[in-house]
Parts: sequence; C-alpha cells; structure tokens
Amino acid sequence: MELRPRKSYDGVTSTPTATAASPEHPPADRGASEKIGPLRAIGWLFAFGLLAAGLLVGALLYRLLAPPPEAPATVETVRSGAATVTAIRDLARLQTATFHMERVIDLQQRQQALFGLVEVQDAILLVAAAEVSAGVDLTQMRDGDVTIDPDAHRATIVLPAPEIFDARLDNERTYVHTRQTDTLARRSDTLETRARRAAEDDLERAAVDAGILERARENARAAITTLVRALGYDEVEVRFADQPATNDTIAPAARD
Repeated sequence: MELRPRKSYDGVTSTPTATAASPEHPPADRGASEKIGPLRAIGWLFAFGLLAAGLLVGALLYRLLAPPPEAPATVETVRSGAATVTAIRDLARLQTATFHMERVIDLQQRQQALFGLVEVQDAILLVAAAEVSAGVDLTQMRDGDVTIDPDAHRATIVLPAPEIFDARLDNERTYVHTRQTDTLARRSDTLETRARRAAEDDLERAAVDAGILERARENARAAITTLVRALGYDEVEVRFADQPATNDTIAPAARD
C-alpha cells in the first residue's frame, strides 16, 4: 500500500463567518444612530420655533402698519303685515307747549324662590327721555263760548282748560342701561314694557309739576288773541273754562 503525504493546512486561511452580535457588544453604528435621533428632533423643534416666531412677528407688524379693515355691511330685512285702521278721530288741537323730560327708572320685581326661603329679583335700569306736549282741545268748545260785538270791535272767547296731549318716550334717546336677573329668578319678558309705561307716567307728572299747563295756558291766550286781533277786533278777552269769569280783556293794539 502506497503512503501519500498529508496535506498541510497551515497556509489556508479560514473565511470568517458572520456571528450574531451579543447584547454585551452592540455594533458601532447603532450607538451613532441613537445619538443622531435626538439631535435631529431638537433641530426640527428649533426650526419650527423660529418659523412660529416669524409668523407672529409678521402678524403683529401687519396689524400695526396695515389700515383697519372696513366693517362688513349689515343688511336688515323688515317684513310687515297689512295695516288695519282700527279707529279714526278728528282733532282740532292747539298745541302750545312742549317739554323735553329725562329720568332714570329703576324697576325691581321681587320673587320668592326655594319655597320662600330665598328672595331674588329681576331688575331693570331704564334711562328714559320723553317729549311731553300740552295745549287746548278746540273740539270741546260749545255754543256761546265765542261772543263778538262788531260795533265795539270787541270779542270774548272761552277756551277749554289746557291738558296734556302726549307723553311719549323718545326711542332714540331711551335705552336699557342694565338688566339684572338673579340666578333663581324668573326673567320677565314684560319688565321693560312696564318700565317704559312707568317712565311715561312719571315724566308726565314731572312736566305738570314743572308748569307745562300754565305755560300752555299763556301761550294759547297769546295765540288766540293775536288771531282775533288780525280779524279786526281791538278788544279781546280770552279766558278758560276752568277759570271764573273775570274781566280779562286785552287792551286794544296801538294804531298808527
């Protein structure tokens, strides 16, 4: 049997095989990726912060330098039903005085809540302005209230007593200053209406106390006297139905 020489493997290099990385020795690139991730997030946050700050500064500059925008147009639509005449009254009023009155109306409605254990209120503060007019209603004159003497150029006229014609609120100047309703109180829908009605009555009384009827009386006397004199009567006596008969004769006007 022939013996063959044994081959030598000293010069042969073995090819390294890939082995799984152990937890104790992680690969070098994994540590680098863990460091790059947070830095990249911080960079993005910084960039977004700069962008937001730039937008905020730009908006403030635009608000300060740009002219204010015009208010949008408001369109109001009013729809009304058919009008119906409910009453007709003929008037012959001689309005001779008008007072402009203003007053603050504080109307409070007290209520009981929680079976009467708590007292609450619904209140309104109304700033009211009204025009109060007074004069003489000529439709109340009767036969015999006008007496004339053509020969003596004399006339005697008895006018009705002056009275209040209107005491109506001025809607442009009347407004609700405050409206306050407690938590447990019921809000009344007619409280403002009652406040306006109370304001009209209160302002009418205030005008009477301020002397509107006396002023209306004197103005009516002066107006009727001037009118009758223009008709050719030199002596004119004007008195009122609520006054006793007196010799209230206006002296004749001086002639040229």
